[in-house]
Amino acid sequence: MNLKKILVPVDFPNASLPVLHQAATLAHHFHSEMVMMHVVTMLSHAAGVPEDNSHLAGWNMVAEIIKAAQNERDQTLGPELDGLPIQRVLAKGGASKVIVQTSQEVKADLIMMPSRGHTFDQFLLGSAAIKWQHGTECPIWTGCHGKESQSQKFEIRSVLCALDFTAQDRKAVEWAAYIAAEFGACLTLAYVTPGVESWGPGGSYVNTKWKDALVSDAVRHIAELQRNMNIKAEVFIGSGDVPKVLCHAAKQTKADLLVTGCRPYGDRLRTHAYAIICAVPIPVLNV
Repeated sequence: MNLKKILVPVDFPNASLPVLHQAATLAHHFHSEMVMMHVVTMLSHAAGVPEDNSHLAGWNMVAEIIKAAQNERDQTLGPELDGLPIQRVLAKGGASKVIVQTSQEVKADLIMMPSRGHTFDQFLLGSAAIKWQHGTECPIWTGCHGKESQSQKFEIRSVLCALDFTAQDRKAVEWAAYIAAEFGACLTLAYVTPGVESWGPGGSYVNTKWKDALVSDAVRHIAELQRNMNIKAEVFIGSGDVPKVLCHAAKQTKADLLVTGCRPYGDRLRTHAYAIICAVPIPVLNV
């Protein structure tokens, strides 16, 4: 795996500073080029992005983002970007189409973006998700959906990888193991079984035989996967609501990153892709 180019779509003026910090961390570690792009909209024009093409070409997006960060009392973004090769891309059109086109043109190895905002909404939600799925296989890193500390130093000390026992698992584990090895982080493989609670007289109860069978089967599958891929990892197995259980797993393992094989549709875990992004308190890498 080679992260030569990282594409970072940003809104303006509300650029996601935590994702920019995360992108800078990866870019320094992997000696990557950052391609910082903005899809120009009426909202960004109202925020000060030039409307005239001649002025737009000379507009320094990176400098404006650093200035906005300083206004938010974040003095670290500027120094973090120093020394990094950064390409600026300003484009017009639908965010979904433009981001896909740009990722293909610059040969991006990873797309990193916030999990909320105009660009994200256009790119990953609704019908745009279908367009994206057919347009690129580039992995997508989304920032934490909840409130993040903008100036907090981003580190990868623990990586959580969600499995779904499908063909996509292997790619997800490859990415998770690679990142964990690069940063010397702990790796945990997680699987969420179907719920084992049933309603009956007096309320709900856990079907222990069903639970034991599901857990045993999951343990067998994970052990086989580790043998076939020649990796060693901790194991977490839970049951019930996928986003909630993965949120619990992330907190229990003190994970800094969740890696999944999620796509916006298909298979059980994939159908929860956006809910997982919203639920877990850490960045999510969809491969």
